[in-house]
Amino acid sequence: MLIRHIFSDMDGTLLSSSGHVSNYNVATIKDSQIPFTLVSARAPMEMAETIDKLNLKDPQIAFNGGLIFKKSADNLQVLRDDPLALEDIKFIIQQVKINFPSVSCSCYDVSHWYSDKNDAGIKYEASLTNQKIQVIDYDSLFNQDKKFYKIMLITFDNKEMESLNTFLLNLKITSISIKRSGKEYLEITSKKAQKSKGIKYIQDLERLLRDEMAAFGDGHNDLPMLKSVGTPIVMDNALAEIKQHGKFITKTNDADGVAYGIKNYLKG
Repeated sequence: MLIRHIFSDMDGTLLSSSGHVSNYNVATIKDSQIPFTLVSARAPMEMAETIDKLNLKDPQIAFNGGLIFKKSADNLQVLRDDPLALEDIKFIIQQVKINFPSVSCSCYDVSHWYSDKNDAGIKYEASLTNQKIQVIDYDSLFNQDKKFYKIMLITFDNKEMESLNTFLLNLKITSISIKRSGKEYLEITSKKAQKSKGIKYIQDLERLLRDEMAAFGDGHNDLPMLKSVGTPIVMDNALAEIKQHGKFITKTNDADGVAYGIKNYLKG
């Protein structure tokens, strides 16, 4: 069946290890003339460079499905959103700072990235996304009238990451979703924020059949997306348990795997 829409994760999938989309991926996506949606844990501002390079006009999905939006030259139109509850984000950050003081902790509203310190994790993330952190006091930040969509926790210690993940799960906060994104990242969004819900929104909007949709992914947070489409394509750099969910395995993100998948599995 003809593919009428492609969905793609960004980090570890469409983007290279340096955090950029290659010219070959850009050219192949444009040449395919298939509507293309980024489905990412990233914030809209961290997706903007790729959206502009691909000249994307369709709805895009940020914060693992917590925000669906359209971007124009000078405007961001929110189509649907599921922010974190303010009491949840305040409690989680407090608990992390008390019990895991060495873990890098930051949060996002629709257009800004916040932390109370510019530590090694923040600098690492900034090197990948070219975004600038706003260093703030959390108490004053949470007194403002804002919606927050994601808490991002970064540690380069795998044992600490496992302990952190277990600790957060044991808090048994039923209104949040906790997902690993790569080895160093743990990301917390609203329970309502799911990549599959973002895809369903676009599927209904464009009246797409499941078999008319394809998706590219590499991580655990991509599984709901991969299970939502008729043609799930997994990157060769993904873990073995993720590859089990792919109809096809394409090349790695550093070998233009998205472009290879489009040419060989969707247009071939």
